[in-house]
Amino acid sequence: MGHAITGAGELHVEQQSSENEVNPAGREVISPRAVHTNRRLVIVSNRVAVDSGKHDSGGLAVAIRAALEKSGGIWFGWSGKVEDSPGNEPELIAAGPLTYATLDLSQRDFDEYYLGFANRVLWPLFHFRAGLVDYSRKDFSGYLRVNRWFAQSLAPLLLPHDLVWVHDYHLIPLGRELRCLDQAQVLGFFLHTPFPPAEMLRILPNHRELVEGLCAYDLVGFQTKSDAQGFCDYLIHWAGAEDLGNGALRAFGRIVRTQVFPIGIDTEAVSGHAAAAETSRHMQRLRRSLGNRTLMIGVDRLDYSKGLPARFSAFGKLLEAYPETRNRIIFMQIAPPSRSEVPEYKEIRRTLAAAAGNINGRYSEFDWTPLRYINKSFGHQILTGFYRAARIGLVTPLRDGMNLVAKEYIASQPREDPGVLVLSCFAGAAQELSEAVLVNPFDVEGMAEAIRQGLDMPLGERQERWTAMMKTIQHNDIAHWRESFIAALQASGGPA
Repeated sequence: MGHAITGAGELHVEQQSSENEVNPAGREVISPRAVHTNRRLVIVSNRVAVDSGKHDSGGLAVAIRAALEKSGGIWFGWSGKVEDSPGNEPELIAAGPLTYATLDLSQRDFDEYYLGFANRVLWPLFHFRAGLVDYSRKDFSGYLRVNRWFAQSLAPLLLPHDLVWVHDYHLIPLGRELRCLDQAQVLGFFLHTPFPPAEMLRILPNHRELVEGLCAYDLVGFQTKSDAQGFCDYLIHWAGAEDLGNGALRAFGRIVRTQVFPIGIDTEAVSGHAAAAETSRHMQRLRRSLGNRTLMIGVDRLDYSKGLPARFSAFGKLLEAYPETRNRIIFMQIAPPSRSEVPEYKEIRRTLAAAAGNINGRYSEFDWTPLRYINKSFGHQILTGFYRAARIGLVTPLRDGMNLVAKEYIASQPREDPGVLVLSCFAGAAQELSEAVLVNPFDVEGMAEAIRQGLDMPLGERQERWTAMMKTIQHNDIAHWRESFIAALQASGGPA
C-alpha cells in the first residue's frame, strides 16, 4: 500500500557520498544515496514492506516506497516477524536511495500492541464500531511499551534536521516518546483511518493521553475535513485548546497544526496496467467465464468495516426485486483474509460464506452462478484488468478513511466505455468522487436500486461522470499527496 511518482514539486534531491554518517549520538548509520537538499526524510510505519520486486495492491506501502525512492531516506518500523527473542537493534537494509530499518516483535508485543490495543480498540473505535471495542489496561500498556521501544531504537538513527513522518493509529504515542528523548526534529503524523467525534473518542478510558500524544507532532494530517474537525473539536472542548486559526491550535503546551491530505493513487500507472492487462491470460479466462453477462466487482480486505454482509444482502435484494437482472449479472467479490487471529474476523468470514451460499443456492442456474466469493489475493495488474472489465465497481464500506479501490476502479476504466462506481457516502473517497452513484451502506434496498441504476445507465451519463472523477484523481494523485504533506511539514517548524 510499487507505483512510480513523477514530479518533485518543491522537493529536490542531490547525490551524496556513499560513506556512512555519524549522528550526534556517535552511532554510525547507513546514509541513503539521495536525500532532500535541506532535510532528509524518515518515514515510520507499523509495518515495513521491504520491496520484493512484486506489484503491491496499493495503499500505504506504495505511497511510502514511492516517496523514498524519489527523494531518498529511511523507512523504519516492524518487520512483520514475531520472534521468541527479538533483537534490540534494528536491522538496516540499503536498497538504492532508501534504507529499510526493521525491528521484530515478541509474541507478547504482538498480542498486546498489535492485536490487542491497535486492532481490538483503536481500529473499531476509529471506524465508529464502539460495540466491538475490547479494552484492557494490559494491552494499552503494551501499546505504549512498543511505541517507547520504537522511539528508543529510532532516535540513534536520526539527524538533527530530519523530517520525520509517522503513519497511522499504531504509532500515535511515538512522537511524544521521541520528545521525551529530547528529539527536536520536525515531526509529522498522518492518520489513514477515520477519526471519531469527541463523544465517541471518550469511550476510550485513556482518550486524553492518546490525544495528548498527537499534540507532540508539529503537523497532524487527516483524510477528510470531518476527521480533522473531530480532532479539533476534542482539543477545544475537552483539552481547553486555543484555536490559532488556519488549522493551528495551542494544546498541552505545544502548537499543533492540522490539515487535510486526501491520499491518492498513481493514476497514470494504474491506467496503464489496466490497459496492458486486456490481453492477459487471466482476462481471457474471465471473459470466457462471463459470456455476455455484465460483471460487477468488489475488492476489499476481509474486514467488518467494509460492509460486506450488507453488500451481499443488497445483491440478493437486487435479484429478488428485479428478476430481469437474473442471469444478466455476475458479482465477483474478492476478499483476502486479514487479521485472522482476531475473533471478529473469523466471525465475518463465516457470515459471508453462509450468505454467499444462500444467494447462490437460491438463484443459481445450471449455467450461471450469480456470486463469486473469492478469499484470495491477486497481483495488482491482474486486479486492474478485472476493474476494467467490470461495468459496476461496488465500494460500500460502513466507514473508511479513504478507500483507494474506488480510485483505482475509475483509473482502470476505458475512456470510450467506462463503468459506474457505486460508492458509500461514508468512504473518504466520497468527498472527492461526488459524481459516483453515492449510497448509504446501511440502506440495503437503496444499494440494490443503485446497482440497477448502474446496469441501465446510458453511455453518455457514464462518460460524463467518469470524466469528472478521472480529472479529480489525476490532480489529487499520490505525488500531490506526498508533496503537499512534506511541504506542509517543512513549514511546520516555525511559529504559528
